[in-house]
Amino acid sequence: MIKFNVVRWKNFLSTGDTFTQIQIDKSPSTLIVGDNGSGKSTLLDAVSFALFGKPHRNINKIQMVNSINNKGCVVEVEFEIGSHSFKIVRAIKPNKFEIWQNGNMINQASASRDYQKYLEQNILKLNHKSFHQIVVLGSSSFIPFMQLQTYHRRAVIEDLLDIQIFTKMNMILKERNSVLRDELIDANYNLDLTKEKITVQKKYIKDITEMNEEQIDGKQLEIDEARTEIEVLNEHIKDSNDYVVEHQDKNNNALKELHDKKQSLSQYKFRFEQQIGDVVKDAKFYEENAECPTCSQEINDDLRNTKMDAAKAKAKELQTAIGKAASEAQAVNSLIDELNSIQEEITTKQKDIHSNTITIERLQKSITTLQNDIEGLIGKDGDLGKANKELSDLQIARDSWAENKLTLIEEQTYNTAAGEMLKDTGIKTKIIKEYLPVMNNLVNKYLSVLDFFVSFELDENFNESIKSRYRDTFNYASFSEGEKQRIDLALLFTWRQIARMKNSASTNLLILDETFDSSLDHDGIDSLMKILGSLEEGSNVFVISHKGDLLDGKFRSKIEFVKERNFSKIYESKIN
Repeated sequence: MIKFNVVRWKNFLSTGDTFTQIQIDKSPSTLIVGDNGSGKSTLLDAVSFALFGKPHRNINKIQMVNSINNKGCVVEVEFEIGSHSFKIVRAIKPNKFEIWQNGNMINQASASRDYQKYLEQNILKLNHKSFHQIVVLGSSSFIPFMQLQTYHRRAVIEDLLDIQIFTKMNMILKERNSVLRDELIDANYNLDLTKEKITVQKKYIKDITEMNEEQIDGKQLEIDEARTEIEVLNEHIKDSNDYVVEHQDKNNNALKELHDKKQSLSQYKFRFEQQIGDVVKDAKFYEENAECPTCSQEINDDLRNTKMDAAKAKAKELQTAIGKAASEAQAVNSLIDELNSIQEEITTKQKDIHSNTITIERLQKSITTLQNDIEGLIGKDGDLGKANKELSDLQIARDSWAENKLTLIEEQTYNTAAGEMLKDTGIKTKIIKEYLPVMNNLVNKYLSVLDFFVSFELDENFNESIKSRYRDTFNYASFSEGEKQRIDLALLFTWRQIARMKNSASTNLLILDETFDSSLDHDGIDSLMKILGSLEEGSNVFVISHKGDLLDGKFRSKIEFVKERNFSKIYESKIN
């Protein structure tokens, strides 16, 4: 329940720079009187402006600022909801809009429209139209319930029954469905696109596979040829290695022995040649000398012949030895030549082994390269591997889009079902149907109190059916202004009662602006006072009227508006 405590204003309409304050919860019934233009309806405009940013009457914003002071227009209203106290502050020149809760200002939204929306939806639970249907019945700028469009009638009832949440939910659901439709379009597009990509990718893989197979076969043939060549080269290496192992050590040893023997024979020959020189020298000495050159002793012919014969025999012996040594040296040289030929063959074999080993290493590297090429063609890092990886990713994406599409369709199905329930013909209509009998009973009850004996009934679309005692059927427009006002009053009190039952828009404040001054006769005024007297405890009724003389004594307190020096002021008095 909204319990209004106080409203104050300054530089608002005809009010000056000093705050005018009315304690709303001070008296259960207050009569407001004053001359025309004195500011009697300012209370109604002030409360409406503070709560909704617009006055009750059709006044634009700049006209609300006092034309004499022309600035510093401020309106404040204080109220309680449950255990929380609120104060709303609005000002013009300079502009201000503040919502205070329990002494702390609520953080302002970036836009005043959002701030106002927060106030209406989260605090008041009322909009401008609904507020005036349960708080105000006036003759200026007021549209009675029966003169509202069907849509606005429904909005008022939804506020009273606190079922506007279903409208908000339906709006949110529609927005979500709009997003869902776009998401479904995207899902279908991406699913079809992914399927097309998969088809293209499979064709690409087929083409690249056929091309790779040709390359792989060619490279495999090169590998086989290289391996065959390696086998042949290994056989050659084995044969050469066997030859080297078989001959190298033996040949080296034999060559060493032969070179040693050749050296020995050369030394023998040299010594023999030296000995022959000595023998020739001796023979020549005896041949050329008849006496000793040292001692001059005569050498006889026998001695000389004997010495010369001995020298010749020795020389012949040495010559034979030299010939034998030369023959042996020639044989040794022949053997050395043979062994050198074998050594050359060994060297050739070793060179072949080295050359073949290098060729084998080159072929093995070539095989490794070819094998890497093949692995690249079929492996994950090759073109085919990358193509298969892309295909796998596309298939995963396809499955994801398909699953997403199913999820969206399922959500859309649920939303459609929920949307049917949230439509005006769904849950809200069921709730309204439950309350319609209560509403109609209350309206007829208040009409009866107001001495207007008809059967009034609203249907679920809030179209009225009014039957007289003789069962003739009428509508609202068929009645006189006084009868219409009785219907408006009956509806006003009905909505207050419904709001109190729901505790959604219940409030202590009720303002009747010139209601007593229009089409009500004395009986109608007495009936209305009877209804006002029966209002629930804690109600604070303000009646704005020109008929102060007629209504004096019927209210607990009285406020008189007067104009002094072009500014409105109030004088309060307690009647009883």
